[in-house]
Amino acid sequence: MFRSVPTPMKKRLHALFSGSVQGVGFRFAAERLARRYPVTGHVRNLADGRVELVAEGEEATVREFFNAVKQEMSDCIRHTDTEWSEAQGQFQKFGIAF
Repeated sequence: MFRSVPTPMKKRLHALFSGSVQGVGFRFAAERLARRYPVTGHVRNLADGRVELVAEGEEATVREFFNAVKQEMSDCIRHTDTEWSEAQGQFQKFGIAF
């Protein structure tokens, strides 16, 4: 008898970081940390001074990555807005968007 093993659902995290988050290496830190996790997406500076992070992957993995970014950049972050949704599969890798 064949039993299927449920595959973890892929999720998408859209996070907006505010504080002193530009000009402090935030994007480069996020890109470096992403290499440790099987996530795709991007990080970029926004014109209003915030940093946007979009990450897709298995939910637990995306949460671990997100927590690593928050911990690494905790001195710079004043506030974070997050939104979770189903993954869209639009990214091939994780990188810095300009």
